[in-house]
Amino acid sequence: MSMITSRQHPIVKEFRELARGGGPAMLLDGWHLLAEAVAAGVRVDTVALCGPPTAAEQITIDRAQRAGARVIEVSGSVLNAISPVKSPTGVVARALRPEIEAKVLLKPSPALVLSAIGVQDPGNVGAIVRTAAAAGCTGIMVDEASADPWGWKALRASMGSVFYVPVIRNPNVMQSIEACRAGGLQIVAAVPRNGTSMHELDFRGPMALLLGAEGTGLPQPVLKAANVRVSIPMSASVESLNVAVAAALLLYEARRQRRR
Repeated sequence: MSMITSRQHPIVKEFRELARGGGPAMLLDGWHLLAEAVAAGVRVDTVALCGPPTAAEQITIDRAQRAGARVIEVSGSVLNAISPVKSPTGVVARALRPEIEAKVLLKPSPALVLSAIGVQDPGNVGAIVRTAAAAGCTGIMVDEASADPWGWKALRASMGSVFYVPVIRNPNVMQSIEACRAGGLQIVAAVPRNGTSMHELDFRGPMALLLGAEGTGLPQPVLKAANVRVSIPMSASVESLNVAVAAALLLYEARRQRRR
C-alpha cells in the first residue's frame, strides 16, 4: 500500500468537506467510533490510516475491508490535515449516514421517542443521543435547528450510540409531533417550572418527550401542541438545567417506571 504524503491530495479536500457536515456521508474520527460503526453494520467506504494498527485495531480494519471499505495509508501531516481534532488517534473514516423511516421510531411498544428541538450545541446533542440509547428510547427526532447528530462533534459526544438507536432529522417539527400523536403517543413537553413533577407523571405509556433549546426552551406552538408539561423538581435559586442533564433525569425516571 503506497502512502499519501501530500496535503494537496484530493483525499484531504474530501475529508475536510466531510467535516463541515451535511450530505449523505459522515466523518468518523478515531478508533472507537470506527469500531462501533463497523460493529453496528454502518457502511464505511474509506478508512485513512496512519501508523501500524494494534491487533484489536487490525480486526476492525479487516472487518471494514470485508464489508467493502478501501483502506489508504497517510502520513502524520496528512492525518492532521484530514482530522478535525487537535490530537488524532491514527484513523479517520468516511461512512454513509443510516437512512431511517420515521415509522421505525413508533413501532416498538410502548414507544418512547425523544425529540430535540433547537438544541444547537453538538456536544449536548451527542450526550442526549448517548443517554437516550442507554435509557432504552425507541427513537430520537432532531429538528433542523438542532446540531447535526451525525456531525463529527456530536458523534464523538455520543461515543457511537447513534449507531444503535434510530435517529431521524425532520425540518418540520409540528409534522413530527402530529405523526407521533397519530401513532398513539402522548406528547410531553419538558419545561423548567410549573409542569407536572416528573415523579408524578406516568411515563409507562407510549410517549414523545420534547426537549427545547438550552436558553430559550420550547417554542410556544410546540408547548401548545403538548398534552402535558413536565418539570424536574429544582431549588428556587436554579433557573434551569443543562438540556443533556435534563434529558438524562427524565429518561431514567421513565426507565425506572417502565421497568417497575
